[in-house]
Amino acid sequence: MATLYLVPNVLAEGDWQAVLPAQVGSILTNTKYFIVENIRTARRFMKQVNREIDIDACTFFEINKRTNAADLPKFLKPVVDGNDVAVISEAGCPGVADPGAEIVKMAHKRGIKVVPIVGPSSILLALMASGMNGQNFAFKGYLPVKPQERIRELQNLEKTIKNTQQTQIFIETPYRNNQLVADVLKGCSQSTLLCIAANITGEKEFIQTKTIQEWKKGGVPDLHKQPVIFLLG
Repeated sequence: MATLYLVPNVLAEGDWQAVLPAQVGSILTNTKYFIVENIRTARRFMKQVNREIDIDACTFFEINKRTNAADLPKFLKPVVDGNDVAVISEAGCPGVADPGAEIVKMAHKRGIKVVPIVGPSSILLALMASGMNGQNFAFKGYLPVKPQERIRELQNLEKTIKNTQQTQIFIETPYRNNQLVADVLKGCSQSTLLCIAANITGEKEFIQTKTIQEWKKGGVPDLHKQPVIFLLG
């Protein structure tokens, strides 16, 4: 039986070799079967890594919120038949805040060898740069969309921080970033720390940790349609 490779993707535009190991180029060049979140962007990434890759000779399986769960088993059939398969994340590492986790779980159930390739995780990079507790942290994913529910959840996160010193990490759909920050500033205590980590590894990278009071006083940059990780501590 062959191998299921978990191939990381870049987090921002730029030279892929600055953030990904050379092994990524070898795997993408020699693999013919791919499980990706978006075929178009995956093809573009592969061409960026190696323009000589024959994209038309490759087979792609798309896994996202529109994928029928009943179709997932056939995505692993090439591995069972002896062909390596690569899971490519849309950004960062497959399986971490990424639908690829379902394929990985299925692979383990079938006894398929899973090999993760080193790559950038916006969650861990933000935590590293935040100055917050890296011994005890939780990734919460998306907070509630409705403002009142979101503020209640933020206040619950603050209670957890106070009782356990656990760093709370979360994200938002890029076009709602500014609304989320407004609710954080409105609902959290003045002394709570907020780290805003935007465009990590990109040319316009912005990472700052301040108290809620300091953010209110100095202002928050426009985060509309930017990839951002938020941390409370």
